Amino acid sequence: MSECSESSFDDCNGYAIAAAGQLYIPYMGQSRIEGLLKLGHSAVFSQPVEVNDKPSDSKLLLPLEDAAETSEPKSTPPAFISVFLPEFPLQVRRKEITVLLCSQILGFVAKGSFGPILKVKDVCKEKVYAVKVLPKSEILKQGVLEQSKEEVIIQRHLEHPFIHNLQDCWQTQRHLFIMCDYCSTGDLYTCWLLKGQFGEDEVQLFAAEMGSALGFLHDLGIMHRDIKHGGRAFTICGTIQYMAPEVLSGGPYSHAADWWSLGIMLFSLVTGEFPLPAEQNHSSMLDKVRDFPYFLPTTLSSALNLLLTELLCKNPLNRLRNLVCFQMQPFFRGSSFDSYILQKTPVNFILELRTHPDWEEYLFERVSLQQHNM
Repeated sequence: MSECSESSFDDCNGYAIAAAGQLYIPYMGQSRIEGLLKLGHSAVFSQPVEVNDKPSDSKLLLPLEDAAETSEPKSTPPAFISVFLPEFPLQVRRKEITVLLCSQILGFVAKGSFGPILKVKDVCKEKVYAVKVLPKSEILKQGVLEQSKEEVIIQRHLEHPFIHNLQDCWQTQRHLFIMCDYCSTGDLYTCWLLKGQFGEDEVQLFAAEMGSALGFLHDLGIMHRDIKHGGRAFTICGTIQYMAPEVLSGGPYSHAADWWSLGIMLFSLVTGEFPLPAEQNHSSMLDKVRDFPYFLPTTLSSALNLLLTELLCKNPLNRLRNLVCFQMQPFFRGSSFDSYILQKTPVNFILELRTHPDWEEYLFERVSLQQHNM
């Protein structure tokens, strides 16, 4: 697979039709818009917590040190508030009380890069959300102020069936809050850990959904791995096993790096393992990626073999790098990219999991045990 096609895949205009989807994917790594992509069949699991019918304590959602300090904003907000404006509006006392009386924490979803992600129920609307809680001190300490603001700016303007929807965001004295839709049936990484590997029909479905979302983002000039409004980037960011050679080398790189990452993901889904184990640093990983031939198992169909070959081309100029060319691959022949159809296509493994009594708790225990043994 190290030999790439001599033909260059030129950028094409247009993107596929899509409809509603529900699978949150943190699987592609720690990108600056981590949590945007989702698929039509599952989302983030959390350990179930008993839900009461009455509203929870009004201090649950808001950190305690904020509760005593939040009040009607002064005419000139202090610096630790103004630097996060206008992307994170200040939650005034009146709105704070309304939100808190209707909010109930159901559990812990995941540990984000800078703070926890909580499963929160709005008992007034009977809806469940995922709320990312970011300490301001940590955001400023890590120098990711602009990154945090860019995240919500972009998510506010994205409307696509396979992209995670931003519902609201706000700030208090010491914390930022980002509230998104909560998808209740599991994340792709969890399913992969439990199943080991997926069949080609299932991978075809996942690939169509993720490819549609990537194509949509790229048409807007957004790279999943590093938000840039221009065409090139230099920042080394993401999970090391998914990084394209040009990203590992420090750039420059373009949206073609996302298609490499998608290729790595599809390879791992269908084979049950990554092509290469993660190295401790980018330099060592780059050396391995450059030398690795990326041979594919002979058990794969010729159509899937071709798709992975084009995605995992080490030369980004020759790599498959746009949605139209992706859709034209023989691997998708006879299938639809209409997202309504994609969403309605069943995934037997997920359906089987959901028939298990207390299946969310069952999955949490299974994954925790498996990760402990890894």
